[in-house]
Amino acid sequence: MTLPPRVAGRRRGEPALQAGALPYKLPVSTLVLVHTSDLRVLLLERADYPGFWQSVTGSQEAGETLVETATRELREETGLEANAFGGVVDWKHTNEYAIFPRWRHRYPPGTTRNTEHVFSLEVPQPLTVELAPAEHLSYVWLPWQEAAPKCFSWSNRQAIEELPQRVRVERIDR
Repeated sequence: MTLPPRVAGRRRGEPALQAGALPYKLPVSTLVLVHTSDLRVLLLERADYPGFWQSVTGSQEAGETLVETATRELREETGLEANAFGGVVDWKHTNEYAIFPRWRHRYPPGTTRNTEHVFSLEVPQPLTVELAPAEHLSYVWLPWQEAAPKCFSWSNRQAIEELPQRVRVERIDR
């Protein structure tokens, strides 16, 4: 898949930085599926790649636990506070994938792979979210069957396809 050119951006509230001034990212990230009890899934349209849709994602920062990373990324990308809905659920599932060559400069030299940890958050109904405009253009709530094929990332598609079974197991365990 060929990705369109990258548009520079920063997180809400971050000051503008000179090119090359950002510290290296850790090759560890979280994917957070936000969904309702009837399995409507929140998708975000990337600002740097219009037409490319995904769930909440983001890299771990030094000193953070994975739960803290997932919770922070959720807040930064949507304005949602995970703890208001019982907190994120760790699926204890990881994906490893190649980092797109165009993004490898963000990581320490020689880093070519990322490990992604999957989480979810159930909310009572589709909510209005506050997007970080440098990261996302729009959002949509879709039934999981429509959301999965809309994602450009194989790991995001796979997680959404697993959502019905995961939710069923979580409800049994309660």
